[in-house]
This record gives sequence, structure tokens and C-alpha cells, in this order.
Amino acid sequence: MKRAACVLVAALFGLTACSSDKTNTITVSAAASLTDSFTALGAAFEQDNPGIVVRFNFAGSSTLAEQLTAGAPVDAFAAASSEAMDRAVQAGTVEQPSLFATNTLAIAVPPNNPAQISRLDDLADPDITLIVCDVPVPCGAATQRLFDANALSVVPASLERDVRAVLTKVIQDEADAGIVYRTDITAAGAQVHGIDISSESNVINSYPIAVTATADDSSGDLATEFVDFVLSDDGQSILRSWGFGTP
Repeated sequence: MKRAACVLVAALFGLTACSSDKTNTITVSAAASLTDSFTALGAAFEQDNPGIVVRFNFAGSSTLAEQLTAGAPVDAFAAASSEAMDRAVQAGTVEQPSLFATNTLAIAVPPNNPAQISRLDDLADPDITLIVCDVPVPCGAATQRLFDANALSVVPASLERDVRAVLTKVIQDEADAGIVYRTDITAAGAQVHGIDISSESNVINSYPIAVTATADDSSGDLATEFVDFVLSDDGQSILRSWGFGTP
């Protein structure tokens, strides 16, 4: 019965896995933009701690915060903005968050760049099909701050649930351009062409991580160890290899 209930909760909240053995398994909810870097961090953590399994649930930070409030079985939460983490703190679902990385925005276009986009101002062209994140998620809020700071008036073709959905549409050639994080350009490799946004025009997102208030004694200890690893020199080195900046 307990296993069945666990699987049901995981399915309802979109978790990638759920385990009845909490002594050697932790579940980490992390922002979609952390998919590649945290997968690498999880592998390194498991290698350093034989027998420990790290399960990940990747989605938009606002969605993950809502899942925590609804009781999702999560041991640690890593968000793509302080605002998303603040909501979790106010709901009492996390404890003592720490900043572990920063990220900036970039323009992703198909490799052949059919719209011949070369700079941020080009996105104001009404003939360009632009895809961005919806404002409730950190990448969407950052994109709106970017447009406001540069007095740029644009009409996106669609608003996506997270940054990886934006990246996927550009990869599939469903858009002329998408606003993503610089790290997503790194992760996509040759599948997209990245156009940098100058530091004077860009915005910075800070990434916090925290152990959840619902983690039990055993999983809470492991979650704390994982958070400490993310903050360690080795963890920071992995994050830098994926393009993240220091907190």
C-alpha cells in the first residue's frame, strides 16, 4: 500500500521517481535550466557516495514550488530565481536556502539563422517568430525584465512553461528565435546558434538551493550532503563547465 501511494503521488506531481527506501535515495526538484548540470552533479555525487541514488524532477521553478506546497515527496529544491525560492520559504516548505550559481540570458536561433538575427533589437521585428518563457517562471520574468530594461516592444508567438520548452521549439525549427539562458546554448551544442546579449543590456538570475522541510532524518541528512556538494569546489567546477557563473 505504501509503495502504491508513493507511486501515485509521484505521478500526480510529475516526479521522475519515488522510492520506499529513504535510507539511500533522495529526490531533488530542480529548475529545467539545471537539467544537464544537475544530472552531472548527481552522477558525481553518487560516484563519491556508493549506494546513494539521486532522483531528479526537472520543471519550471514556479511549478516545482507549487508541487512542494501540495506535498510532493521532495528532499531538496533548486530554483532558477530567488523569487521562486522565496515563495517556498514563505510556504514553510524549505529551510535556509543558499545561492549556488548565476545565469544570464541569450538568444537561441536555428543553426542557419533564417531570420538573420544578430542582436537583441532585431527581436522587435514583427515578422520574427519569437518564443519566450511565460512570466510566472524565472526565465519568463527575466525575459520581461530584459525587454523592459532595453525599452524593447515585442509580441511573442507563444509563452512556454519552462526554458527547455523554448529551446526545444528552436531546435525543432518552430521559431526564428527564443530567449533562453546562456547555459542552454552550451547544452544544445550544434543544435542551435547562440547570440550573446551584452552585459550592459542583460539581466542576471541567481539560483538558490535548499533542503525541504518535509525531508525525514535520513533523507534530510543526505539532502544536506548533496546541497553541500553543490556548494563545494567540485560542485562549482561542474556548474562552471556548463556555463553557470558563481553566486
